[in-house]
Amino acid sequence: MLALALRSVRRRPGSFAATLLSAFLGALVVMTFNSLHDTAGAPGVDAVSAETLTTAAGVVGGYGTLLVLFAVASTLTVNVRRRTAEMDLLRCSGATPAQLGRMVVGEAVAVSLAGALLAIGPAVLGGRVLLGLFQDSGQVAGSVDHSFGPVALVSGFGITLFAAAGAAFLAVRRAGRERRPGKGRARAYLTGAALLLGAASVCSTFAFTATAEALMAPAAYGSILLAVGFALLSANVLRAVLGRLPLPGPSGYLAVRLMRQRADQLSGVLMPLILFVGMATVTLHVQAVENDAIEASGVPKSVDAKNLETLNLTVVGIIVVFCCVMLVNSLYAATTYRRGEFGRQRLAGATPHQVLGVVAAESLVLTVTGVVCGTVAGLAGIIPFTVVRTDSVLPDRGPGIWLGIVAVAAAATMATSLLTARRAVSTPAVEAVAPAA
Repeated sequence: MLALALRSVRRRPGSFAATLLSAFLGALVVMTFNSLHDTAGAPGVDAVSAETLTTAAGVVGGYGTLLVLFAVASTLTVNVRRRTAEMDLLRCSGATPAQLGRMVVGEAVAVSLAGALLAIGPAVLGGRVLLGLFQDSGQVAGSVDHSFGPVALVSGFGITLFAAAGAAFLAVRRAGRERRPGKGRARAYLTGAALLLGAASVCSTFAFTATAEALMAPAAYGSILLAVGFALLSANVLRAVLGRLPLPGPSGYLAVRLMRQRADQLSGVLMPLILFVGMATVTLHVQAVENDAIEASGVPKSVDAKNLETLNLTVVGIIVVFCCVMLVNSLYAATTYRRGEFGRQRLAGATPHQVLGVVAAESLVLTVTGVVCGTVAGLAGIIPFTVVRTDSVLPDRGPGIWLGIVAVAAAATMATSLLTARRAVSTPAVEAVAPAA
């Protein structure tokens, strides 16, 4: 099956482009920031510079690992669902579930290995640029030279390959469970743990003083865990929304009916959307409140405060890139997979405009649901932090930051869905249906 996996990758490179992109970006982020560990451990680096570099590598490396796993998992889940007919044919030919699992895992590992290899050069350049940013802000001594060594390579390849193999294995198991009644309990336990730990972390913010150095941590981590919990619950949340959502017109009616049947598949789109809105909302607003409080006190920013601000902004940048890639990959793969469905709708009498209307209605529902869930997770951390830090309930800067986050999320969702659907609709209906016949 491993030989079959390698031949499958060679013959269909376009089908694995999304996985390759996710693995490449994941390895790039992980190796770029873990190269700071190599730099901090080089001879002649002073203690202050080493601490700054190690903190940045540890914090952002942890976020990067989580996002790599989510990005590769969402991409592979969509790809496995697209290959249902192929796997059914292999089963009919005598392949066992274990053999299919080895094939899919082998494909994922081969593609991820290629992505990690391609990321080495850009990671070296990215590490140098990142070190230059720290040096320009005075957080690292200018005499420190960038080093790209074993920590960056081992972590980059190890995390990327582990994420790919684990995500592929889980995607195959999930595809097998969808054929049988009943679902595993692991997802329910993981969801409950994320929500409980997130709520506990957010509530623990009130145990800190307004000037405590670690005040940001419980609020931010709690919101992130809540966002992860909501993302894991996305299929159930979407079903609850669709059960009470009457959209007007034939396109709206058809969109609701189709989304009810495809709630599990659409959860792969909602996951990155909720994570992006929740993590970006809490990080940017908490940092804005902290900046306003420091400015109001009249005390100059310390080196630790500058480090924290740099880390927060870097984390948000990584979140934006990763979640947008996850969102675009999932939407592109899911919409392209529906080419035959769009063709059947047109043969049944629907016009291309009506088909695009259905896709637009679905994208609107997904965007609103993801924004609401992500905003709730973000507010769960923003409110306790703001109350403790400033004695106010909400930040004083208004909704500008949140509106910018929503605009990015809506633009990525709507543009990807409509552009991909328009391309699919441009194919003649009979030709679109033929491959599925």
